[in-house]
Amino acid sequence: MRDALARLTIGMFVMAGLLCVPPAFARDAAPLDADPALEARVMAVAEELRCLVCQNETIAASHADLAADLRKQIRTQLAQGRSESQILDYMVARYGEFVRYRPAFNAMTALLWAGPFVLLAMAMGAWWMQMRRRPREAVPTELSEAEAARLRELLSDGARR
Repeated sequence: MRDALARLTIGMFVMAGLLCVPPAFARDAAPLDADPALEARVMAVAEELRCLVCQNETIAASHADLAADLRKQIRTQLAQGRSESQILDYMVARYGEFVRYRPAFNAMTALLWAGPFVLLAMAMGAWWMQMRRRPREAVPTELSEAEAARLRELLSDGARR
């Protein structure tokens, strides 16, 4: 029992020690550009581009190596005097329209932009048609003398049981 407790304690200390050691693959944060205005422009362009590795994040938010390389490339192109739209056009020419996080509205992407609204309108139309087909609330009618007698008979049989 004592041996097991000693082994458990040593194992816990070893695990705690391993958790405190920084992983070998950890990297320091990339330094921001010395010019805050340039860095703001880099991030503005990076917010418009999709990370090709993550695909559900912008390259501004992604930690993938490719995203870091693309941010560096944007920074270099902005420093060379290119405009944001020129950089976006370059990235689209190189990686395709998919690289844009918010695709432009054109004939190719019209269904992408209008699709959710069309589906919503169709769902609302189906709901409206369903509501119109529902029968109206039944208007209570008077029971005939025979029906009233049968109801009294059923109720009295149920009370006796």
